[in-house]
Amino acid sequence: MTDAHLGGRYTFPGTSLSVRRIGYGAMQLAGPGVWGPPKDPDGAVALRREAVASGVDHIDTSDFYGPHITNQIIRRALHPYPAGLVIVSKLGCRRPPDRSWQLAITPAELTSGVHDNLRNLGLETLDIVNYRAMGSGHGPQEGSIAEQVGVLADLKRQGLIRHIGLSNVTAAQIAEAQAITAIVCVQNLYNVVHRHDDALVEALARQGIAYVPFFPLGGFTPLQSSTLSSVATRLGATPMQIALAWLLQRSRSILLIPGTASLAHVRENLAVGRLNLPQDIVGELDRIAASAGAGAH
Repeated sequence: MTDAHLGGRYTFPGTSLSVRRIGYGAMQLAGPGVWGPPKDPDGAVALRREAVASGVDHIDTSDFYGPHITNQIIRRALHPYPAGLVIVSKLGCRRPPDRSWQLAITPAELTSGVHDNLRNLGLETLDIVNYRAMGSGHGPQEGSIAEQVGVLADLKRQGLIRHIGLSNVTAAQIAEAQAITAIVCVQNLYNVVHRHDDALVEALARQGIAYVPFFPLGGFTPLQSSTLSSVATRLGATPMQIALAWLLQRSRSILLIPGTASLAHVRENLAVGRLNLPQDIVGELDRIAASAGAGAH
């Protein structure tokens, strides 16, 4: 697919990294509960290869998915990596044998996490690493992240990381991090229903910083909306395609990383770049958040 078919191109600020705006989130390449291998490892490899062959050049992953599984699948499917492929990983969590999600934010844990990503991906340097503040569940929580960002900045000086991003953070935490190092992207929960980051999306766009919504389709609880379904029927698309198309039109600085373990869903997601939502439809979709009690702030 061409750049236009995949939402156009975006260059991360202050970098030479340019990606198509529709990428792929690798979390669902792991088994149920983001734990262990998938039921069909060969199918997961084939899915990754088709996505990249179709033009995807932005993959979001983490070594704590599985753990290690998604990175190992990416390496098996794509190494040696094609020129221009940007792999973004994240740190801040670990998965002990009880399958829980635990903080991993000490300097030693963050450093070890970088080396785990490098080893399992088969890389010498990571393109972008997001520090994910665990916050309160899937929402941010105020508190200093200076120590953790400082560790990543030091790893960047060592040449193990090229660029740094943040995930699950507040505007104040972003400002704190920017006083330490350049931030090229922010990854927070955001979709057509959950729009608490509206002001942050605009503020980052003014700085040219990428906003990458996680759970763009609702995540573990998929989006449910009669408006989405109605619009999808009228436009001959699926509700999830409409939700992704809305994000693409919401801001030119938004990058999509929808994740799926289904080849059919990958193809549906990649077709979203061809959808152009008329302004009256956009207005109709804009009202979903308010009616769901999660209006813009």
